Amino acid sequence: MPTKPITVSVSIQQPAKVIWHHLTNPESIKQWNQASDDWETTKATVDLKVGGRFLSHMQAKDGSAGFDFEGTYTLVKPFQRYDYVLEDGRHVKVTIQGLFSTKTVTFVFDPENENPREMQQDGWQSILNSFKQFVEKV
Repeated sequence: MPTKPITVSVSIQQPAKVIWHHLTNPESIKQWNQASDDWETTKATVDLKVGGRFLSHMQAKDGSAGFDFEGTYTLVKPFQRYDYVLEDGRHVKVTIQGLFSTKTVTFVFDPENENPREMQQDGWQSILNSFKQFVEKV
């Protein structure tokens, strides 16, 4: 039986063009892509096109753990939305919506089976909150 997707979102005071840039730029990703201060993204690659691949290497700053987060883009609509499928087959949809100065960035993703649903939602929300803090400072 399929599991209901998880949704996380934030409102950001920046134009869609700025948000899009920082969501998809490898150097920006290394600055914001962590759920807590004791983790970091040390490598990021992005080939932003349908069939293109991405990879972010995330690790604990003390070197005790790390993993590659990678997948393939399945839809790219610049400044609005991109979708991808992760290596394990889970689907993720990222949207930027809003008519005025505030944009809502939403991630909808299939949960994995190893960690509790709430833990996954909290982790992805923390990463999105880190993104918001980064983008609103630039």
